[in-house]
Amino acid sequence: MKKVVIGMSGGVDSSVAAIELQKQGYEVIGLFMRNWDSLADGELNGPTTDSGICPQEEDYNDAKKVCDKLGIPLHRKDFVKEYYDYVFKYFLDELEKGRTPNPDIMCNKYIKFDMFVKEAEKLGADYIATGHYARIKDGKLLRAVDNNKDQTYFLSQVTKDQLKNVLFPIGDMVKPDVRKVAEEYGLVTADKKDSTGICFIGERNLTNFLKNYLPNQPGDIVNIDTNEVIGKHIGLMYYTIGQRRGLNIGGTDERMFVVGKDLKKNILYICIGEDNDYLVSDSCIVDEINYLGEEKITKCTAKFRYRQVDIPVELEWKDNEVLVKYPQGVKRVTPGQACVFYNGEECLGGGIIKTVLKNNEPLWYL
Repeated sequence: MKKVVIGMSGGVDSSVAAIELQKQGYEVIGLFMRNWDSLADGELNGPTTDSGICPQEEDYNDAKKVCDKLGIPLHRKDFVKEYYDYVFKYFLDELEKGRTPNPDIMCNKYIKFDMFVKEAEKLGADYIATGHYARIKDGKLLRAVDNNKDQTYFLSQVTKDQLKNVLFPIGDMVKPDVRKVAEEYGLVTADKKDSTGICFIGERNLTNFLKNYLPNQPGDIVNIDTNEVIGKHIGLMYYTIGQRRGLNIGGTDERMFVVGKDLKKNILYICIGEDNDYLVSDSCIVDEINYLGEEKITKCTAKFRYRQVDIPVELEWKDNEVLVKYPQGVKRVTPGQACVFYNGEECLGGGIIKTVLKNNEPLWYL
């Protein structure tokens, strides 16, 4: 009997993934990752649940209840230092550069499909499994059947080698059916709310949370069309391109959007109207490429953010970078976010948006 070590998060997806593995005849072992210390670096007032414990401990307790019910052993491993060094520092560094990072993608690359795999091998794993909504067929990473829950975007930095011997047991299922299975088995996670917020850190007041790690540097908000100062920002790191809410600019009912940051002058630039030309780009340079396809193609589709519809693009490969062209124009393409390539159902990997362009000139970052 083949042995599978599955990442048990304390959520419904990994719970049902474990059930599906048992149905397929595998010997299943659970492994819970503890990746964040709420008491670290002065963060003394982390979130708590209704029961008065931190969410991560509640997740472990739920994972243990599920494993006990299914007759699965559950191991626990701390990756707090590794997560801080490889994921959280990256998150902070990108914010300081004025970019909008996606720590979930780096968590998959460095923790879930690296550190976790090494620990699973110590437990004698033939395969590892997670509750991701994705599929692997003939060595290719494919979108999940449930397009609304598909998570291939977040797996785009996981390498071909890392995806070997990986199982995604719920990739062929839709979310309502996942919950139905959990209910049929009487699992405590059946009605549990899906996790949101920063990977393993959870839902936070981002402003208060980041004060523990990066100093606030308030400055001017400037209308990029008129060069008029119209308000004050609380720190450039708290804003992303295309953001509309939370600008706190009084005295107007007009819809305003973030379009750029001047790091040297500490200025946040906004525009008025969602059709403003400053929000639209026609190409971008993408680096940190992780390509999963067999041959590099020049025409495909891409996503520049999670849940975005696929955009037809042309690719020009240049050493370790790719020029991604979309002459029809796309709004709110954001440096630091992932650009993920697709050929139909197949996820071809992708990279990180380095520079956003319009008419071959850098846009926004002044």
